[in-house]
Amino acid sequence: MKSPKENVELPAVDRVQLKVPVLQQLYHWDCGLACSRMVLQYLNLLNDDEFQKAIQDLQLTKSIWTIDLAYLMRHFGVKHRFCTQTLGVDKGYKNQSFYRKHFDTEENRVNQLFAQAKAWKVLVEKCTVTIGEIQEHLSQGHVAIVLVNAVLLLCDLCSSPVKFCCFLPIGQKCFCRTPDYQGHFIVLCGYNKSSGSIYYNNPAYADRTCCTSVSNFEEARTSYGTDEDILFVYRDS
Repeated sequence: MKSPKENVELPAVDRVQLKVPVLQQLYHWDCGLACSRMVLQYLNLLNDDEFQKAIQDLQLTKSIWTIDLAYLMRHFGVKHRFCTQTLGVDKGYKNQSFYRKHFDTEENRVNQLFAQAKAWKVLVEKCTVTIGEIQEHLSQGHVAIVLVNAVLLLCDLCSSPVKFCCFLPIGQKCFCRTPDYQGHFIVLCGYNKSSGSIYYNNPAYADRTCCTSVSNFEEARTSYGTDEDILFVYRDS
């Protein structure tokens, strides 16, 4: 028989912190792939050779969109749900510095992926996701990959923000200026309702799980440029 003390437990939905492995990105452009690797390892589905083959099969290059990550999950047979505000490419991004370089070459490719998603059994929905839905998803042991504006996302545990422009390849100039928008993928792995916190793995680091307030997370994930993209991934794949 349990003692009275053992019977007193906080409901699981009040605080969740999943043990998602932290894997660091290798370049300035592969944060989405690093997040995918974290998720697949969490699901015990990561094999480096198979992952590299999947990248080749899906023809993933240095321009990775959330729809690419959804196709990657489907490639590994992972149950997923990609929620976004725009089913395709927002033409308004053409004038944004973050998207400008690859916009013309990527627009048709990305729009085609959206158009073919149903045929390839990639689940995409145009919808708004609430923080409550995200917390409910995490409370069941599932994880999610979220596109955020890294300029706005501030970790309460890190002493200083990451200078993402310093992920440039060797030989390229780094001006370390702060842009208006810097698209970056993170993996959500928990929350604490009492403190109003969200836990996430940032592929810019290899040694920590980050934490921010719900309000800061919401600001970063709903910033113009993200389309409020969130890729829900389910453990029972």
